[in-house]
Amino acid sequence: MGRKYKLIYFYLFCIIFSLTYNKIYPNIIEEVSIKETSSIFVIEKDSIFKKRYQELLRKSKEKKYIEALNEALLFYDEIKDKESLNLVVILIADIYDKTNDHRKSLKYYKESLSLLETNNLDESDTKLFSNKLYAKTLLSIGGQYQKLFIKDSAKYFYSKLENIPSFNKEILNLKAISFGNLSGIYAQDSLFEKAKEYANRAIIIHKDRNDKVNQASAINNLANIYLGLEDFNHAKKLYLEGVELIKNDNSPNAVRFKASLYYNLAWAMRNLKDYKAYDFQELSYEIEDGMRDKEIRRMIETVTAKNNVRNVKREEENKRLKAQRTFWVFGIGGLIIIISLLYWVNFYKLKQKNLGLELSQTQLIQNQKIEKIKSDSQIRILNATIDGKESERKQIAETLHDSVSALLSSANLHLQATKGQFNGETPLEIDKTRQIITEASQKIRDLSHTLISSVLLKFGLEFAIKDMANKYSNSQIEFKTEIGKIKRYQQSFEIKVYNIIQEFVNNILKHSNAKNATIILEEKNDRLYLKIIDDGVGFDKTKITEKDGLGINQIDARIQMMKGHFFIDSGENKGTTIDVELPVLRKETTNHV
Repeated sequence: MGRKYKLIYFYLFCIIFSLTYNKIYPNIIEEVSIKETSSIFVIEKDSIFKKRYQELLRKSKEKKYIEALNEALLFYDEIKDKESLNLVVILIADIYDKTNDHRKSLKYYKESLSLLETNNLDESDTKLFSNKLYAKTLLSIGGQYQKLFIKDSAKYFYSKLENIPSFNKEILNLKAISFGNLSGIYAQDSLFEKAKEYANRAIIIHKDRNDKVNQASAINNLANIYLGLEDFNHAKKLYLEGVELIKNDNSPNAVRFKASLYYNLAWAMRNLKDYKAYDFQELSYEIEDGMRDKEIRRMIETVTAKNNVRNVKREEENKRLKAQRTFWVFGIGGLIIIISLLYWVNFYKLKQKNLGLELSQTQLIQNQKIEKIKSDSQIRILNATIDGKESERKQIAETLHDSVSALLSSANLHLQATKGQFNGETPLEIDKTRQIITEASQKIRDLSHTLISSVLLKFGLEFAIKDMANKYSNSQIEFKTEIGKIKRYQQSFEIKVYNIIQEFVNNILKHSNAKNATIILEEKNDRLYLKIIDDGVGFDKTKITEKDGLGINQIDARIQMMKGHFFIDSGENKGTTIDVELPVLRKETTNHV
């Protein structure tokens, strides 16, 4: 298989994985409730614990995550009984999962698994294997590892679930969900037959259970595999089948899967030159924009921080009391006398020294302010120049494409009409003129694309960067991409980010002598993270001349004006790693009537 096709498969499966792992395993807490008697938990009917836990569960289901998490963390410190503790641990893990703090969620799910395995049950006991909560916990742990991109650990816990010898319908459903997740992992590793096997196993189980939502998700996984194999017609057929299953279902899970199906369908149709893909892509963005809830995540972090502060304060209070006792034992009276003597002896000298220090600090602050003003002015001038160039290139490209190209096409049509008016042989000059006009149109289209990427304007950063990587890869160097789930942003912001990446890529092509380079782009918490890695000769940053570093200085200035951060790690014969962090500027949405 050629390097070009391997590259295509690689970035396609970045899409597959990002659309597979983060939506298709259930939250344990949604089906856990306290009963008067249970094979797992025995809780008194009117116990204080039951009332308090039911209140926490109610708040969680009503999405009052801040209150629920705050009270659950306090409750966690008070509970001694392992069975009761497990319920609260699962609730905490579930809240962290719903608010995308997967490391903390994983910590509490693993604590729950430990409680289940040590609660008077041996892991090989059939009672444990038939325990629905045990199976759900394995699935949840695998899901958290998958969200953290730790694939081997995810596969380990999915395999433990797969090996449970149970024919319970609910556990079969959990197995089907894990099969869908495994399909995404194997697809990412280019083990396509293995991926198709697990995807089909998931589809069969969900279809037998008449679970259309998860069946649509499993069909989406299978279609992604065919997308990676460039069987776009087969992929398109499967995506449409998945959409048809849940088109009238507006439950939260169904809405998320519809967004994923529409997004992938748009990519398949684009490769089939069916530009109705634009409609499906926009529909995907509209669905996903309605699911964002940034404020809850911010508030959850606040509650977690408060809980940590409480623990730190408790430890500090204990230390303070111990220090006080020691302080009184060794005699505070003598210490006061010594301090008083030293104070009066050194008072005058200290005052003079502080005065001189204040003057020096004042002068230093003034110098720093002057340097900052100079630096800010230079950065603003440089960015104004770059902005002007970008705006001018965009304007020229639009004029060439929309005006000049249209005029040439019109002239060609007129010549064609004129040719039809000749009764006899058409003059040779007319055909030659049409050929010249056609050639001019092609050159204008090429020039327009050179000035600004048409893929960027139509499809956004994700497809534009993949197109760039594909275009620049050859027998000397291979560019790979790892792109998370990013959306459309303000057009000016997308152009700036694209130009920054292109500048780095040009530097790699000119100077690095690298054989491999990877462009990594993802969005987290309203910030865009870019990492570019190459295995080239690298360079000594301390030896860059002002001329050599002009491009880097321009990029640094641009990133500063975008209120971002920029860092380069490189050394001679050690390759180069570039990290950029930018706050995103989202695409403005319009209300459709």
